[in-house]
Amino acid sequence: MDTTGLYGKHADAERARKRIADLEKQHLQLFGTKSRALFSTAGRTELGGNHTDHNLGKVLAGSINLDTIAAVHAVPENRVTFISEGYPKLDVDISDTKADPALFGTTEALIRGVAHAMAKRGGRTGGFCANVSSSVLKGSGLSSSASVEVLLGTIFNSLYNDDRFSTTELAIMGQEAENIHFGKPSGLMDQLACANGGIVGIDFRNPAQPAITPVAIDFADYGYDLVITTTGGNHADLTDDYASIPSEMKAVARFFGKKSLSEVSEIQFMNSIGELRKALGNDRAIIRAGHFFAENRRVDAMIAALKDKDIPAYLALVRETGDSSFKFLQNIFSPKAPEGQGIALACAMTDAFLKGEGACRVQGGGFAGTIEAYIPCDRTASYFAFMEKTFGKDCCTTLAIRNLPTMRIG
Repeated sequence: MDTTGLYGKHADAERARKRIADLEKQHLQLFGTKSRALFSTAGRTELGGNHTDHNLGKVLAGSINLDTIAAVHAVPENRVTFISEGYPKLDVDISDTKADPALFGTTEALIRGVAHAMAKRGGRTGGFCANVSSSVLKGSGLSSSASVEVLLGTIFNSLYNDDRFSTTELAIMGQEAENIHFGKPSGLMDQLACANGGIVGIDFRNPAQPAITPVAIDFADYGYDLVITTTGGNHADLTDDYASIPSEMKAVARFFGKKSLSEVSEIQFMNSIGELRKALGNDRAIIRAGHFFAENRRVDAMIAALKDKDIPAYLALVRETGDSSFKFLQNIFSPKAPEGQGIALACAMTDAFLKGEGACRVQGGGFAGTIEAYIPCDRTASYFAFMEKTFGKDCCTTLAIRNLPTMRIG
């Protein structure tokens, strides 16, 4: 099997093939029969458009060379047996796929949710047995849950629907499963990036049919490695911090009689800041709305720079989006626990290391977790060593953009 398309030209091809072969062997051991199909769905990284999707704005994201793979065979019973490495076996009856709040936050909820979303659209569902291995780092902002959701849709689509549903439709089903069955009110960026492959600009103005602009590029060809650094968790409950961003942006939209900021013009917003201050009594909401408008413009500029292969211009925009998240979106640390500033510390260390080269920014939701950096390839090993002194061994991971969509690979 040629693994280059899945894991990049610099990946350890033999290691990738062994991982897949081991999965097939485990399938035989677990189920007493050989697998009939293999599937792979990537994780994703956000490149631009921080916290814009939930107000139907624009984002830039890329599917990555860390993925969730599954060995599968169909069964006549209407049940899904799902065994993921390191987790208990799940045996899920998909005859009943109604949302159950008691299952919020579980993989069983995602299985039921994806089956429900597909059946609602006239698709067929049926039973299968699957054992699953994921290299998508949990808690790193690389969307391990979205990868699983899209993987489940891809399996149903291949086994029972002759691949009739598009990758975008599979992404929408995954988001629906996450929102309704899993109980997490996420946007659609994660699922779309996991499903489509490559770097994609996504405009959510029409959420039923997001406009997708693909961009093909390998940063290593231009002398940079894309590296994430996990800075360690924050023990504070960050749910309210995350929820405050969309709610505050939408409060600004409601001032103008709209549901989301995508329906408000930036000129209208700028001309109404004084009135907004009086009406909302919340300066942070206004500042975050300003970030939304500027970030949308930056996403357009980032797509143009990548299409032109203008990497210096692109990296300058990466620095801008990171700066805006820090100063205006304010998702670098939790105000409830200001002593925990791992993201800010990692960014400061990265800036000191780079000395004007490359760029870095918060990765994903923020408040705690992960940063993303563009490191000159000849300095990547030194960067790893530098960051590990503070954040521990294996805190850094080099990513590559995967240009293949969610798919059946065997």
